[in-house]
Amino acid sequence: MGNDAPGIRTTARLRRGTIATYAVGSIGTGGFATLPGLVLTYYLTDSLGVAALMAGVIVTATKVWDVVIDPVVGALTDRDLARNGSRRRLMLVGALSLPVLFALTFAVPPGLAPALGAAWVLVAFLLTATAFSLFQVPYVALPAELTDRYDERTRLLTWRVVVLTFAILLFGAGGPLLRKATGDPVTGYLLMGIVAGVAIGLGMLIATRVARRGLHARSAMAAAGTSTAEEAELIAETVGDESERHVGTDASTPAGGIRDNFRSAFDTLRRSQPFRALLLTFVLQALATGLMLAGAQYLATWVLRSEDAVTLLFVALIAPALVAAPAWGVWARRIGKERAFVAANLLFTVAAISTVGVLWTPGAWIYVSVGLAGVAYAGMQSLPMAMLPDVITHDAHRFGAGRAGAFGGAWTAGETTGFALGATALATVLAVTGYVERTAGESIAQPDAAVAGIVLSFSVLPAALVLLSLVPLGRYRLRRDDIE
Repeated sequence: MGNDAPGIRTTARLRRGTIATYAVGSIGTGGFATLPGLVLTYYLTDSLGVAALMAGVIVTATKVWDVVIDPVVGALTDRDLARNGSRRRLMLVGALSLPVLFALTFAVPPGLAPALGAAWVLVAFLLTATAFSLFQVPYVALPAELTDRYDERTRLLTWRVVVLTFAILLFGAGGPLLRKATGDPVTGYLLMGIVAGVAIGLGMLIATRVARRGLHARSAMAAAGTSTAEEAELIAETVGDESERHVGTDASTPAGGIRDNFRSAFDTLRRSQPFRALLLTFVLQALATGLMLAGAQYLATWVLRSEDAVTLLFVALIAPALVAAPAWGVWARRIGKERAFVAANLLFTVAAISTVGVLWTPGAWIYVSVGLAGVAYAGMQSLPMAMLPDVITHDAHRFGAGRAGAFGGAWTAGETTGFALGATALATVLAVTGYVERTAGESIAQPDAAVAGIVLSFSVLPAALVLLSLVPLGRYRLRRDDIE
C-alpha cells in the first residue's frame, strides 16, 4: 500500500514528502517551546518589573493549565479520528488562533503597573498555551499511525528533530535580535511577538496536511490497489474496533465525558510500564533543559555581561545539533534507541557540569561546552520521540488501538510540566539568592549570590536532573523485537 493516506499505518517506507511535511510542524513546536522559555520570565522581571517569584508563579500557572487541558485534547482528537478519520480539526484551530494570542502576550501597554502587567501576561499566555495544545497533542499522536516500522519511526522523528533544532536556533537567536530591532524594549517585544507568532502558526498550519487525507483513506487505498478486505482491516486498525475500545469507559469514544478523558490518560500510565518509564525520563530532562533555557538570558546579561550573548549561546547549542541529529538516528539503528539515548544523556551531563567554570572564569570557552551539550541535546530530543510510537504500538497490540491521542495528551502534559518547573526552579533560585528585578531601561547591579545562582541553574542543577533521569530510563524494557 502507498503512503497517500497518512492516517493509515503502513509497513512501507515513508515518502519524503510525508516526512518533510510532518517535520515542518516542529518549526511551530520548537518556536513555542523555545522563545517563551527563553524570554518570558526575563520579560516579566526585567521589563515589567514583576518580582522573580511572581514571574515563576505565572509561568507555572500556565503550564498547570496544560496538564489540565492536554488529556481532554487527547480524548477529543481520538474522538475526531474515530468519527471522521482525521485529527486535523483541532490542529487547524490551534494553528490559526496561536499567532494572535502569542503576539498579545508581549503586547502589555507601557506604564502599566507590574501587577496589572503580570495579569495581562497570565491571561494571554494561558490562551496561547491552550491553542498550542490543540495542535501539539494530535501532532504527537500521528507518528504511531504513519508507520508500523521500528526504523522508519526513527527516520521520521530524526528529521522532525533536525527541523526542531533549526527552529530552536531560529527563535532562540532571532527572537532576541527582533527584540533589539526597534531600539525600544516595549515595541521590540511586540515586534518579536508578532513575527514569531506568525512563523509558529505557519509551521503548524503546514503540518496539518499530514492528517488532512485521513478522511479520504478509502479512496486512496483503492487507488493504490488495496482489496476491499484489506481496506476494512486497515480502516478498523486506524479508528479502532469498537469491541476493543470499551465503549463508555474509553475517552476516545464519542460517549466519553471530562471524567472519562482524564481516566483515559491515567489508564495509559497505569497499564503501560514502558510509557511510565519513558515519560518520567522525558519529564526530568524537560525540567533540566527548561532550567537551562530560562537561565540562558540571565547568564548572558549578568555573567557574560552582554544581553546579546544569548544569541551566541543558541548558535553554539544548535549548530552542532543540526549535524548530530541524523547521526544519532544512524547510531540508534545500529545499537538500539534506548542505548543511544543513554549515551546522549551522559554526554549532556558532562557538558553541562563543565559550564560551571564560567562562575570564576567568564569567557568564550563556554561556547565549546554548550556545543557539546547541543550534540547531546539532539539525541535527547529525537530518540525519546522515536520511542514513543513504539510504546503506543506495544499498548495497541495488548489492549486495542484508538488511544494514540490519550498517549499524546499525557506526553504533552508531562513535557510542558517539565519545562514549566524548569522556569519555576530558576525563579525560585533567583528569589532565594536575592535577584533584583527592574523595569525596561533601568540600570542596577546584582548581588554575587544571585550571579552564582544563575550559573548553578545553568550547569550543576540540569546535570543532576539528567543523571537522575537515567533511573527510570533503566526500567524501559521495549526493544526492536518487541515492536517488529
